[in-house]
Amino acid sequence: MPVPDPLPSPPSSMKRRFWRIFRLAALLAVVVAIIAMILVSRGDPTLHVNMLVATGLGVAFTVLLGTSLMTLAFLSAESGHDEAAAPHLHDKDER
Repeated sequence: MPVPDPLPSPPSSMKRRFWRIFRLAALLAVVVAIIAMILVSRGDPTLHVNMLVATGLGVAFTVLLGTSLMTLAFLSAESGHDEAAAPHLHDKDER
């Protein structure tokens, strides 16, 4: 008789979901950084390479940081750890 696959543990499942979303966010950050560098290069004819590199890295890091923090907030709220951390706040909402 075949043995059914065990259910994944919640922590490892959450880590896999985070890394999957993080890879998509990294791709988004690269695309947005390329768009930002194209827009900056069109605006100034005397453009330095340092300005393009700084713009690309700054935009990519900002997008990646924002999407990563929002992903962590979303996964934290979905896991139920927020309710366990402040049960007295949760009790007031039920009354």
